[in-house]
Amino acid sequence: MPKFLLSLIFICATTFMWAQDSQQEKLEQRKAQIQQEIRDNEKMLQSVKKKEKSAVNVFLIQANKIKLKEKLINTTAKQEKILSNDMYINQVQVNKLKKELTILKADYAKMILKSYKSRSEQSRAMFILSSESFLQAYKRAQYLKQYTNFRKNQGLEIQSKSAQLLDFNAKLDGQRQVKKKIIAENEKEKVSLEAEKKEQQKLVNSIKKDKSKIIADTKSKQAEAKRIDRQIDRLIREAIAEANRKAAAERAKENPGSKEPVAAVSSSKIALTPEGKILAADFKANRGKLPWPVEKGFISLGYGDQQHPLYPDVKVHNSGVEITTEQGATARAVFEGEVSSVMVLSPVNRAVMIQHGDYFTVYQNLSQVFVSKGDKVNIKQSIGKVRTSGDTGKTIIKFLILQNTSNNNPEGWLQNR
Repeated sequence: MPKFLLSLIFICATTFMWAQDSQQEKLEQRKAQIQQEIRDNEKMLQSVKKKEKSAVNVFLIQANKIKLKEKLINTTAKQEKILSNDMYINQVQVNKLKKELTILKADYAKMILKSYKSRSEQSRAMFILSSESFLQAYKRAQYLKQYTNFRKNQGLEIQSKSAQLLDFNAKLDGQRQVKKKIIAENEKEKVSLEAEKKEQQKLVNSIKKDKSKIIADTKSKQAEAKRIDRQIDRLIREAIAEANRKAAAERAKENPGSKEPVAAVSSSKIALTPEGKILAADFKANRGKLPWPVEKGFISLGYGDQQHPLYPDVKVHNSGVEITTEQGATARAVFEGEVSSVMVLSPVNRAVMIQHGDYFTVYQNLSQVFVSKGDKVNIKQSIGKVRTSGDTGKTIIKFLILQNTSNNNPEGWLQNR
């Protein structure tokens, strides 16, 4: 096989192995992250179990734990597949090196034998002195020199390939051990997952007898959520109208002699200032990249019309997402902006609304608020403390994103976890 083709194959294999190593490293990081999320979830579950009066909330946290374990199993399976591919490539390299070494050693043995037969200095001298001309004698001397160097280089190449073979064999042995460990971890997680599912099924069976009570509680919470949504909609419309009045007043100051008719102040769409346009464009450009409104947690209730986790015939509407987090968690702004409102939704439930151009983010279910209306906030700035329910022991923040008065699905705006 031509040398350039061998080199090309080696370069391609090396590049592929580097890509595999990089992907393996990313999967290892993702696995560590999922394992940490499972530990955090378990802490929440234990905390809630101590205080929980309704088993539905325990079910939701446990369901998320099962989901995380399934992600962990899939991630580990991907690791195993990549490792198997990497091992196959290394085995190909080992086979290739063994073949090359066999050929090199055979050629080297022939060369040594030939050198042994013509080993005397006298025969070498005669080989040069028997030349018909000085030029021929010079060429013969050069040939002997090149022959000696070639033999030396072949010996060095045999040493180099032998060392490479040892390295690849050692790497393969290490990979076999890692693969064995990964397979064992995966089997352990599968057993754990089955145990979690059985425990969850027991919980479901115990909950079914309370169906009427759970449905009544769900309807009560939905009515409260609708009331809060109406209050938020009213406050957003007031904020839009106020912003538009200010903008109209500024335009009037700039053009005092203008005879243009005064347009009605809109309460559904903000007339953005140049600064507001920039902020709104920046916010929009970060779709899918926004940090979460809490450092740790998982989405326990998604956006829009959702089926009840236990009773599919019962529909639940959500204007944002509910994120279950740990006790004592702090709410943080997902983007820079200005606090347009601080709301008292109930004696124990407060909310903060932040404006980002013509976008609004709303943070509900806070026990404490650290900001005031008109404050400028930065990304990830603490804005309040998330409330922990005394009845359920759960710590949940409800998070909304709106453009003017239109709700958006926050899941599409937040970073993937």
